[in-house]
Amino acid sequence: MHDLISQTIPDQALCIRHVGSTAVPGLLAKPVIDIDLTVPDPTAEPSYVPRLESAGFRLIFRDDVAGDAHRHLTFNEPNTNLHVWAPHATEPRRHELFAAWLRSHEQDRRIYAEAKRAAADVGDSRRYNDRKAATVYDIYERIFLTDPSHHHSPQPRTRPDNNLDDQ
Repeated sequence: MHDLISQTIPDQALCIRHVGSTAVPGLLAKPVIDIDLTVPDPTAEPSYVPRLESAGFRLIFRDDVAGDAHRHLTFNEPNTNLHVWAPHATEPRRHELFAAWLRSHEQDRRIYAEAKRAAADVGDSRRYNDRKAATVYDIYERIFLTDPSHHHSPQPRTRPDNNLDDQ
């Protein structure tokens, strides 16, 4: 996918990074590749979206995450989510930190795998991310406490779990 993206929009692709569970060897993962793509300006869609669409990507939504413009495209085979961000966006940095942490912290990798398994076992895919959110939050707390480049004021959860089964 890296080559396809970089060859399709060489003038726009500032950074292409494999993120998500498939970027962590040995981690339980859905058969979906997640990629963060940094472009000069995600809101300047005419500069990159038509070319990505001609290569087989499909723009499925536009939104803002933490105040940063985000575009989400998909690709059919291999099943890929392409997340498009600006150079200053916070979320790609978080994705990078999360994957790197899981690659180097076996215990958190196991904890996250169990949260993913439990979330998937419920069977409601619409709530999958919600069901593992507490575990993700706890892991981010540990990551941010150890990252000297990330100013962080710890905010431990007051609720010990993320039980959404009753909702």
